[in-house]
Amino acid sequence: MTFLNEFAKASVQSCEIDKELYLKYNVKRGLRNADFSGVLVGLTNIGDVVGYNKDEQGNIIPAEGELFYRGIELKDLCRGFQEDKRHGFEEAAYLLLSGNLPDKEQLSVFTKQLAEERSLPDFFSKNMILSLRGRCVMNMLARSVLGLYTADDEAENYSPENLLKQSMSLIAKFPVIVAYAYFGMRHSYQQKSLVIRHPQPELSAAENFLYMLKGKKYTKLEADLLDLSLVLHAEHGGGNNSSFTTRVVSSAQTDTYSAISAALGSLKGGLHGGANLKVINMMDNIKQNVKNWEDEKEVAAYLGKILMKEANDRTGKIYGIGHAIYTLSDPRAILLKEKAGELANEKNRLKEFNLYAMIERLAPEVFYKFKGSSSKTVSANVDFYSGFVYQCLEIPEEIYTPIFAVARIAGWCAHRIEEVTCSSRRIIRPAYKAVYPRLQYTPLKTR
Repeated sequence: MTFLNEFAKASVQSCEIDKELYLKYNVKRGLRNADFSGVLVGLTNIGDVVGYNKDEQGNIIPAEGELFYRGIELKDLCRGFQEDKRHGFEEAAYLLLSGNLPDKEQLSVFTKQLAEERSLPDFFSKNMILSLRGRCVMNMLARSVLGLYTADDEAENYSPENLLKQSMSLIAKFPVIVAYAYFGMRHSYQQKSLVIRHPQPELSAAENFLYMLKGKKYTKLEADLLDLSLVLHAEHGGGNNSSFTTRVVSSAQTDTYSAISAALGSLKGGLHGGANLKVINMMDNIKQNVKNWEDEKEVAAYLGKILMKEANDRTGKIYGIGHAIYTLSDPRAILLKEKAGELANEKNRLKEFNLYAMIERLAPEVFYKFKGSSSKTVSANVDFYSGFVYQCLEIPEEIYTPIFAVARIAGWCAHRIEEVTCSSRRIIRPAYKAVYPRLQYTPLKTR
């Protein structure tokens, strides 16, 4: 056994903790209560996620999901810009940052300002992204954000005006960095052409991102779907891992770029930002092993095998089904599914979409059958359909999670501003109880 093997073994053994101690000391593992609801650690005016109610005894009562941006229900926000036949991400970002819906003039000025901020600093694209390429677009995005610190003479200015300026700059630049990082990675590691398209100021955020990825080869419906996806992912309360990371790091009074790069590190984690890709892989497995996609009994039987760890990746998970907060429904999944059907029709993929819809309908029944009626209530979450939508948009899998970041940067910046300017201004510092026994120091010569 090598030194590193022995060192690693000792390190792991030193980290082992008796699980009974968590009960003894009433530790809220994962900042979760015993009923799996989140431990209340702060207050916010930004986002609210509603997935259940509680009765007088504190029992969880399943409810239809709702998501509020600054007090406005997500469905109402989306219906508003959809009825106007316009894109809504810029409006959602304005709402999250300011707390108010913009009027026409305010939205126009804000949109133009974002468009002007898309351009990267001189030589930044070449030196930071195209020359210093990597295999992971999320990693390249995170270090590019840290690199932007050096181009900001006011990086340590924490005034509200400067925080907003930095936020708008990052919201505008994220799609550009992601596109450049992807093509740089593709050129270096996949031996494909290096394609660099300059951002177009007259396009919306969604249109510009599709243009940078595909040129002018996208339809109005494709742009509408991507815009909707950005709106749906822009915010999800202060308790999700990456937004909470933003607040934890910001509470230490660090700079915007450090806080946002930390959030990117959180989102990169497979338990947070990569769920839609797991859905795609699962669906590929189902399509390969289910002969008749229209046979409910055959599909349900295979879902049962997945739950029993006999199929797919043998984790026992039906990816895209279930959520930490939502019970009866995820409003984001409902909104995305509506438009996903239209896109599937345009792309001649209705048969595949119908399979998704069938699994969404059958999975809760299969779950209760194999897990028991006492199990938590589950439904499809937004990840169940988002990967399928990105496939239809011909977006490469390497940037599924970066697209999440392109959207969520709006919410992260809103939470940072709230944490820096209006919170209790205390560094977030939960407690850990040490359970390792006290030991005496042994001199080196006697060990």
